[in-house]
Amino acid sequence: MAKVLTIPESHKDLLAAPVAVLATNGTDGFPQVSALWFLYDEDGVLRLSLNTSRQKVKNIQNNPAVTLFIIDPTSPYRTLEVRAKAEISEDKNGEFATKLGNKYGGVDVSSNDLPGETRVVVTLHLVKANAWG
Repeated sequence: MAKVLTIPESHKDLLAAPVAVLATNGTDGFPQVSALWFLYDEDGVLRLSLNTSRQKVKNIQNNPAVTLFIIDPTSPYRTLEVRAKAEISEDKNGEFATKLGNKYGGVDVSSNDLPGETRVVVTLHLVKANAWG
């Protein structure tokens, strides 16, 4: 029977943190790291809303191995590292972008997108979770 991978209960509260850091692998061999908003969805999956013109999306298309790193806003020595395989899917009518924006008080996450740019949903399929502190 396959082992079910989960986030440790001791650190699940960090999934409500305001910001996480996403590391993707660039084609030049260097990591590309960005702070971003995220949502731990009601189905127990981490999801992101990304603009297709961003380097993060290009990196994920080339190599879906990513790490999402969350620091406890009240204790910088308490962290959660989520290693995952990222899956990109269409964000039909911006439904997920709206849902993510609702976590942040109804912010329109696509307000900085330029005309013609589109958003995708990036679903993180957990490979390993490391909790510290």
